[in-house]
Amino acid sequence: MQKYASDEAARDVARRMRLLQQSFDVFDEAAAARLGVNRTDLRCLDLILAGGSLSAGELSVAARLSPAATTSVIDRLERVGYVTRSRDGANRRRVLVAATEAARTAEREVYGPVGEAGRSALRDYDADQLALIGEFLETARRVQEEQTARLKGRA
Repeated sequence: MQKYASDEAARDVARRMRLLQQSFDVFDEAAAARLGVNRTDLRCLDLILAGGSLSAGELSVAARLSPAATTSVIDRLERVGYVTRSRDGANRRRVLVAATEAARTAEREVYGPVGEAGRSALRDYDADQLALIGEFLETARRVQEEQTARLKGRA
């Protein structure tokens, strides 16, 4: 096995990554439409579902939105029944946002089949191959974050 990929092989992987990213975008668009929210709201809902309960400020930082935009997102998600707001018992000025059972049900219905299909597809790979795939995905994530920082002028 060759130690380094040829330029042609690297271009093929890059092309496939671009197609994969496009498929994620199309899926997210369909998921947002299915849930009756926009893409920003979907991204914020995902952060809330993953984080449990977040303060409005934490959500602002994680989603890279202004406080006013975050408030609008929370308002919309609350209106459709996907989040609730409550005051933090330890700090009454702090508002906590949590996913509702309706959001958890929607998450299972939309993303559960994706997870199962992914797990099923990965059964075709052995442990060494999965480790290599994991390393590649970590490298791809790091490169993407570096390039995002470059575009934002922080690199």
